[in-house]
Amino acid sequence: MPLPETETPGYLQAEFMARGIRLTRQRRTILSVIETAKHHLAAAQILRRARRLDNKVNRVTVYRTLGLLKRHGLVDELDLLHLRGDKHFYERHPQRDHLHIACLRCAKILEFESNLFERLKAQVERECRFHIAVTRVEMGGYCSKCRT
Repeated sequence: MPLPETETPGYLQAEFMARGIRLTRQRRTILSVIETAKHHLAAAQILRRARRLDNKVNRVTVYRTLGLLKRHGLVDELDLLHLRGDKHFYERHPQRDHLHIACLRCAKILEFESNLFERLKAQVERECRFHIAVTRVEMGGYCSKCRT
């Protein structure tokens, strides 16, 4: 399932500028790749797509930019049940938390949003006197195609 549209193109660049983070041509390219992604991308995929747009983008710049994005809460790093080895995937930090549902056979990833999930988080905060800053929920099972 494709990622939901959570912000307008240029959002990450605007956030970098608003936070006083230097916006080089290579960083601008990397941010564009992340913002226009229709699926979760591994760092190597981000690098390949960025190099198609600017062949001067290098691996170090991709990892440093991902580190900046993570530190500023603009992207989430996911392991998605390590279905594809030890790869980590990146997605824009969503406006609303969601669950990742992974097919254990074909490795298809679905995203699921629910008001029930929001109510559960509120209940946890209330009953445990705990402020939730990060939510990561992954479920593994079999998609409709792999179940048959």
